[in-house]
Amino acid sequence: MTNLQGPGLAAKAGVLTDGQTADTTETITQAQPVLDSAVEWARALLEPISATPWVQAVIVVAASMVLAKLLDLTCTGALRLVSRRTTTLVDDKLIALLHRPVMATVVLYGALVATVFLDADANVQRLTGRVVMTLVILTWVLFSLRASRVVLHAASREGARFKLIEARTFPLFSNLAAVIVVAIGTWLLIGLWGASMTGWLASAGVVGIAVGFAAQDTLSNLFSGVFLIADGPFGVGDYIVLDTGDRGRVEHIGLRSTRLLTRDDVLITIPNAVIGGGRITNQSSGGSQRMRVKIPVQVAYGSDIDQLREILLEIAAAEPLVLEFPEPNVRFRAMADSGLNFELMVWASDPSRRGRTVDALNSTIYKRLNVEGIEIPYPKRDIYLHQA
Repeated sequence: MTNLQGPGLAAKAGVLTDGQTADTTETITQAQPVLDSAVEWARALLEPISATPWVQAVIVVAASMVLAKLLDLTCTGALRLVSRRTTTLVDDKLIALLHRPVMATVVLYGALVATVFLDADANVQRLTGRVVMTLVILTWVLFSLRASRVVLHAASREGARFKLIEARTFPLFSNLAAVIVVAIGTWLLIGLWGASMTGWLASAGVVGIAVGFAAQDTLSNLFSGVFLIADGPFGVGDYIVLDTGDRGRVEHIGLRSTRLLTRDDVLITIPNAVIGGGRITNQSSGGSQRMRVKIPVQVAYGSDIDQLREILLEIAAAEPLVLEFPEPNVRFRAMADSGLNFELMVWASDPSRRGRTVDALNSTIYKRLNVEGIEIPYPKRDIYLHQA
């Protein structure tokens, strides 16, 4: 029979170590009575069945699997009854995610109890206990990452309730939640394995300085991406024009770069530092997606300007790509050197139709002016020769 006297069973299983921090030690020490009670109770039930340590350990593991399944059915069943009263699907997704970590935690805890029944070396038991607890921490870290993404994704769809979390800011909050969860999990693992936090923090500071110097461009793009997501000068699906001359529809906004799909169906990737440091023209901003299109028209001096207005408005009204409202307008802009400058202003339903609208209007205007006999001027120069 294994001796249960002396140090606590939790310490024997390797849950408590001398190299841990004070906070971690205090937390684990509080968990010792729970493990001790579980071992005492399990041994009292298993001694009449078998006195062989490895048989007792196998029975404990098998019983923990059965208990994990029963606990999973009970908990998930009760939570599903509660979730039926809600209209959102977030709780249903969280319950589905909770299935594996609950079962894994019970089974791993059973394996931790089973290690106490084996007459193994103290170092082996200590290592086994640390490995089991590491798996438990990693299981819940993975659950937290998935759960945070589900919650934030649902919140980003509820723009009326959550003003800060939107579709455009979802990547920022998702990455921030992932960093926090991973940092907490790393801190727990470091404390579990008895490493010194001071040394890790010092090493992290040195590594951070080195990375900062080596990856200045990457960090610049990263911070620019954070500012673009937070400020929101454009969103996915908007048509933007940059100082570099690039124009297209925004397909993706990442922390390092932004992808645009041009009218040539070419996907270009632009670093966020380039976008953040220049002027951005969002052609999809405003209350709707429509875009104003301006067609300059120049006619010769002596042309009937009233007739020209009627012709341009008639052409705009007959063009299917032009919206009826707001109504098209014609403006007399200037009396230039070579002719009279007019401008036909119409509205297209979407920035993607701007090019086709300009092409259709220019073609029709040119043909109609030729038919009406209205001259489209071009620069002319008269040369006078004087004889001495």
